[in-house]
Amino acid sequence: MLLALRRTPQAPLHRQIYEALKAGIRDGHFRPGSRLPSTRALCADLKVSRNTVLSAYEQLLAEGYAVSRARATTVVADVVAPRTTAADTPAGAIAPPRLSSYAQRLTREPSMPPSGSYAARPGLRWDFRYGKPAVNDFPHDVWRRLLAAHAKRPSRDSLGYADPAGHQPLREALAEYLHRARGLRCDAEQIVVVNGSQQAIDLAARVLLDPGDAAVVESPHYTGATVAFDAIGARLIRVPCDAQGIDPAQLPASTARARLAYVTPCHQFPSGVILPLERRLALLDWAARTDAWIVEDDYVSEFRYEGRPLEALQSLDRHGRVVYVGTFAKTLVPALRLGYLVLPRALVRPFIAAKWVSDRFTTPLPQAALAEFITSGAFERHLRRAGLRNAARRRTLIGALQQQLGDRIEIAGENTGVHLVVWLNGVRPRDLPALMARAEAAGIGLYSVAPYYAQPQPRAGLLFGYASLSEAEIRTGIRKLAALLT
Repeated sequence: MLLALRRTPQAPLHRQIYEALKAGIRDGHFRPGSRLPSTRALCADLKVSRNTVLSAYEQLLAEGYAVSRARATTVVADVVAPRTTAADTPAGAIAPPRLSSYAQRLTREPSMPPSGSYAARPGLRWDFRYGKPAVNDFPHDVWRRLLAAHAKRPSRDSLGYADPAGHQPLREALAEYLHRARGLRCDAEQIVVVNGSQQAIDLAARVLLDPGDAAVVESPHYTGATVAFDAIGARLIRVPCDAQGIDPAQLPASTARARLAYVTPCHQFPSGVILPLERRLALLDWAARTDAWIVEDDYVSEFRYEGRPLEALQSLDRHGRVVYVGTFAKTLVPALRLGYLVLPRALVRPFIAAKWVSDRFTTPLPQAALAEFITSGAFERHLRRAGLRNAARRRTLIGALQQQLGDRIEIAGENTGVHLVVWLNGVRPRDLPALMARAEAAGIGLYSVAPYYAQPQPRAGLLFGYASLSEAEIRTGIRKLAALLT
């Protein structure tokens, strides 16, 4: 009898024999009612003691895979049905799995989940991908010392279950920083630390929306938000953005049952336009009148290159309607997976409960290191240095685009953040994929704005991220792009 025995010390022989026989029964090699070999024959074939084989058979009998018959015969139990394999099933006969409505909505698009959306693309020397971090700008030495120090002197609770709201010193440090740098009106008890802004958006969708509720989103939109709201079963109301951002005049009336509006007022994604004060106040007034919440994604406002620093929408809120989302993915590195919510007091408890159900808590050690990184002043020093470097890259990119492409392009959204939009005059949207393919063959990574629009656009546009490239790489990449366009 052929049984695959590894004869390794990791598993005793009787267990290996039992597993091999059980696998044969479940895979249909031994059919229900068929006779198993006698223990004497099997121990002779396998060169093992009879007691070893008896132990394996006893386990099969105990678990119901086999039954004893007359004259010490052991047969496969009639109740054991062989497993059906893909090879036994006719093509197309495998029924799709039964999924929840949530899972069906979430996987409706073939592109979900994104496969390596931010992974390195081999062969690209000049990759203008938005969101790709400047890892060399990260203060590795300072961060390594902080992590090592907190790992060497862990507190009593730091290795156990932690507070789902987050590390208290980090929340206190964030409250002080946000008040000083962004004008937020909050204290530590209103802050919940999360695993990046995507978890913050997902929690907002789960806490604030029921299936059938309406969620206002900008058009063009951030897909991380629209996917989360759509998966909950919300109705998306797309409000167009013009040269001044979302238009409050087109916000839905209270009869639309819009429970929230997701906005990026300090640097609309992807267009980069900034929402002026008049529209901010109108948006807040709409939320108060319609009993809706505003989810403010302030994802990259720390990097502003022209004009005075922008106040957050939350700082203008007098009715407690704004859920503020912040992240360290653009200011430090995405791999930290640290973000935060600043909540109206009425929402603190339900958001903490939803966070607990989702993943209990965010890892404490990076939180402790980040708290000291902020309170020591190292974070703001890093922001100043990174802002200067990003400003230089931005100037280089704009200068190279203007020099190489001139009136063939229009640049938008360049005053803040780490990306800008380039509209290509004379290029049809349907020709853009071919251009991007030629650029990839030349080692240039280009990215269309089309995925962020619900409807096809009459113009061809590209999203240019510049934080991860040197000034020399930017100039070379744009020069090669200009040659392709020519």
